[in-house]
Amino acid sequence: MVELVESVPTRDELLSLYGANGWGAYTADPDGLHRGVSNSTFVVTAREDGELIGLARVVSDDHTIMYLQDILVLPSHHRRGVGRALLERCLERFGHCRQRVLLTDDEEGQLRFYESLGFVRATDVPHLTAFVWGQEG
Repeated sequence: MVELVESVPTRDELLSLYGANGWGAYTADPDGLHRGVSNSTFVVTAREDGELIGLARVVSDDHTIMYLQDILVLPSHHRRGVGRALLERCLERFGHCRQRVLLTDDEEGQLRFYESLGFVRATDVPHLTAFVWGQEG
């Protein structure tokens, strides 16, 4: 049974989860990863028999905007509803915020996942434009 827990995982748990998903930009700086997750406004984890199998974290002013920074699940647990449950917990917690946004890679699997959860591309919303600063690096 999967349990959702509002807690910050250990540094080693984070390295394992992010590494299993190939998120090398995060795992290259283990202390920075742990600090970033620890400093997030909201962190919810998915655990099965005590093992960390998923995580979502939000950065927010807790009034007008929630930014879904990360949502990831161990590949062995994909397509079991874990990611959906994590997102729903975040949306429940920040349902009062007018803006609910995320920025993700332009990878087909990720795009389908977020679209299946109700996210739409900014280009598909009338009178809305999204910008990011800088270049990929």
